[in-house]
Amino acid sequence: MKNISSLAALLAVSLVGLPGVANAQDKAACFDDKAPLTVEEQRLDDTLAPGGPAVGPELVSRAGFDDDVRRFTSRLCRAPSLKQAQVLAEQGGNDLWRAAVRRAQGKEQQHDRFDDRPLYWARLQITKALRQWTHQIDGGERAALIQRFDWASRGLSDVRFPQQQARRILVTGFDPFQLNGPTVRRSNPAGAAALQLDGREIDTPQGKVVIQTAVLPVLWGGFDEGIVEQFYGNGLKQKPDAFVTVSQGRPGRFDIERWAARWRGGFPDNNDLRSVGTTPNAAGWPQPALEFIETTLPQQKMIDAKTTPYPVQFNLSFCEWPAAPGAGNPSCRADQPTPGAFAQSGGGGNYLSNESMYRANRVRVGMGATNVLGGHLHTPVLGQPADPAAITDPAFELERRNIANQVVALVSAV
Repeated sequence: MKNISSLAALLAVSLVGLPGVANAQDKAACFDDKAPLTVEEQRLDDTLAPGGPAVGPELVSRAGFDDDVRRFTSRLCRAPSLKQAQVLAEQGGNDLWRAAVRRAQGKEQQHDRFDDRPLYWARLQITKALRQWTHQIDGGERAALIQRFDWASRGLSDVRFPQQQARRILVTGFDPFQLNGPTVRRSNPAGAAALQLDGREIDTPQGKVVIQTAVLPVLWGGFDEGIVEQFYGNGLKQKPDAFVTVSQGRPGRFDIERWAARWRGGFPDNNDLRSVGTTPNAAGWPQPALEFIETTLPQQKMIDAKTTPYPVQFNLSFCEWPAAPGAGNPSCRADQPTPGAFAQSGGGGNYLSNESMYRANRVRVGMGATNVLGGHLHTPVLGQPADPAAITDPAFELERRNIANQVVALVSAV
């Protein structure tokens, strides 16, 4: 809940805002188009064919989010202070998240409601504006302002379980990734599923299940800032029954991962940055130094739910270094980690999907919530539209819808 002064500040920004930036001169005064952008933000200009539309803005427009972006940019242009920009960033992030959830759940039908990409690209359009905003603030203030918007637009400020008796489950998906060149049109069914699930109350044979979700960035730096702990650690205060981190995994099947590992393998993130080494701690949270964390999800119950159309497996694999982290060749098996050995990868590898499972369950264990179930679900890999110059097609949309709907069914079975 916002306090009275915050609401008043937002109202002040809104009263002076217009539906769009008044003219090019105003825009030039508000935003420095020479300010450096992240690699992710630079992809806003990427097209699938020479002379074709930029993919990100086109998806934003098809989903009807371009008005949200213009409204935010106009209000930011007229924000007289950092304090009011902070209020705007928080509220704008929440508004974008809720609009994406409403569209995904069929409450505002525009474009394919299972498409997670418009939220991703609209968020980048707004972080680009915040990065280029010419108001005189220092680098730390700007980074905090961008983070405030980013976290709100991912669902982190919107976790509220109802008071009624129901099982409570926290779930995270991920942004699209591997977006270089023609793959800029990629989607992530884990993010699509998170939008389908947020706030849902689902009747199951065991009773009602209520789910709250967020969508994580594919960024090592975002994980270093503690975004996973922020969502799941704060979520623990609302006494959930289970955690499920979800990401895209292997072709043609779902995997419930047995092990999460305390190691980063260095695959590049959405800013083309790499990170190798032991998973860092996030400031402010209890985090025991566990090399591996085993799932406590009811994997057999999830498999026995016989969800379709993809097979569901319990993946037992992991890899460890016997002597020291990064030393020699890892030993990969499907039994139990050796006491005293060092983690090299969990069943889900050593990228950010593995780290989401590790961080969520490390903070769960660190906070003593051992009665809360926790683990990771890998979805099948989602393909791309058959025409290399197409943003979407019916087969692509059906595949994403099938994967997302099966995630909903599997999470409901937890």
